[in-house]
Amino acid sequence: MLKQQIFKRLQVQIAFFYFIASLVTVVLIGFILYYSISGIVLNETLKSTRMAVDKSGNAIEAYVDKMKDLTKIIAENPSTIRYLSVQNPLPHEAQDINRLIDTVREGDLSIVSIIVVGKEGQLISNESSLDMRMSDDMMKEPWYLSAIDSGTMPTLTSARMQGFDMDKMYWVISLSREIKDHDGENLGVLVVDFKYSVIEDYLKDIDLGIEGYAFILNSQNEVVYHEDTRYFEDEIRRNNLIEMSAMTQGYDPGMNRLIYQYNLKNSDWTLVGLASLDGLSAIRQQLVETIFLVGLVGLGILVMSATFIAGRITNPIKKLEAAMTDIEDGLKAIVIDEHGCYEAQSLARHYNDMIIKIKVLMTDIAQQEKSIRSYELNVLHSQINPHFLYNTLDTIVWMGEFGDGDKVVEITKALARFFRLSLSGGSATTTIAGEVDHVRQYLFIQKVRYGDQLSYTIQEEEVLSDIVIPKIILQPIVENAIYHGIRKKDTSGQIDIRVFREVEDIILEVQDNGCGFDTSNPEEPTKSQEVKLGGVGIQNVDQRIKLYYGKDYGLTITSDIGQGTLVRIRIHERLGKEKSN
Repeated sequence: MLKQQIFKRLQVQIAFFYFIASLVTVVLIGFILYYSISGIVLNETLKSTRMAVDKSGNAIEAYVDKMKDLTKIIAENPSTIRYLSVQNPLPHEAQDINRLIDTVREGDLSIVSIIVVGKEGQLISNESSLDMRMSDDMMKEPWYLSAIDSGTMPTLTSARMQGFDMDKMYWVISLSREIKDHDGENLGVLVVDFKYSVIEDYLKDIDLGIEGYAFILNSQNEVVYHEDTRYFEDEIRRNNLIEMSAMTQGYDPGMNRLIYQYNLKNSDWTLVGLASLDGLSAIRQQLVETIFLVGLVGLGILVMSATFIAGRITNPIKKLEAAMTDIEDGLKAIVIDEHGCYEAQSLARHYNDMIIKIKVLMTDIAQQEKSIRSYELNVLHSQINPHFLYNTLDTIVWMGEFGDGDKVVEITKALARFFRLSLSGGSATTTIAGEVDHVRQYLFIQKVRYGDQLSYTIQEEEVLSDIVIPKIILQPIVENAIYHGIRKKDTSGQIDIRVFREVEDIILEVQDNGCGFDTSNPEEPTKSQEVKLGGVGIQNVDQRIKLYYGKDYGLTITSDIGQGTLVRIRIHERLGKEKSN
């Protein structure tokens, strides 16, 4: 109980809601800063990863281009072409090729061997012993045909690495090139083996984070490079690399890493860089701690400011409250001194003005409540109309005597529904649909009674059906139209009822072609409005509507003698207190 009383204090509520608003603001700003800075760092990491992989890829491309240029020098050298073109080459021609091979190897110490293989089995190399399958017709050898078709850079060539040691210092990568004569006919194949460490040197220093790494696959999904030699033997590990190379480039939130691929332009190799985001995780952790600390300090400052501001607001009110508690003489003496700060003086001044108005309003409210009770009593009285009931029962008896059983059933049902809608559980209100149904039952009964002398139409907008209104406001108007307009005519009468929306107001119209009256005579409308049929007069309806909706609402009557009368009931789409809210 004490906690509830404390929380109800304005100063506590202001400070509390100010704290909540500040907390939400700080958290929102924290989230925005966190994700914004994380996004910036992530983009920068992706950019640096791309640059690192591109740099290494460009270096490898440059080296491969260099190797291709060297192989071109040997493959297109006249001595090489002449040696492979003739059946019995001269000894000095082979020596010329060997000198050329030695010159090329001296220019690049990473070249392990250079091998010239003729299609008829000729072979020149700087190595004395070669583990290569040779024959008189090399065009039948698979590795030879593969070298001709490749023209780029295969991975570890099976022809040269059938029994390689897992020590990477003995690994080589082969670059094959077809040798053709001047007519484009195949003469042989040039195979250059260079050290695997060349590629390793280009990639070992690439910065991809603590747990990041790079690898190279060829078009056959064979591993060309990986710092871990197990990926060359283990098929499961190799398949993992293949899956990663097929992934979409960019950020992988599932593994918290960046993936970037670089296709080497002069080969069928794909360089894949996987950057670990351990640095980003550390930055995020530091960012969270910083935001939390700054937010906590800022929140403390805001709470203290809120408490101070709330005190400035509530202190004058407390003084006003203390002054009001001393009053013991009711409204007669509730007048307080206008002192204190400007806000307190203004509050006291408006409070005193309010008390004066309250005194006036209390008198008016007492009178209105008295009137409301009187009008509600009239409504209850009107719910049972003895004259209408007598006439209807007389009609039912008359129909029964003439054996019109169907009509007796219909009019009895209509009468029962009419009174059920009139009573409606004792409520003083109903819906537009209920009010229209009420007057429809009434008109049906009167139609049976008056026959061709009475016709009617009812037009209602269905969207208005559920709007709540005071009940029994249409039936008295219709009853007045019948008894004072249509019944006095020698010809048939017509009553048209329309319910429609007009901006935020609802209009209920009752129009008849009865006798009408002279609106220029001030006594005529008054007499019509004062007519009471069964306990409810038109003036009663008008006053009830004004009590519910205000003086701007109510009845408007226009009439011409011999032309008929139009009664417009204007109400608001919301009822009473609901409207005032």
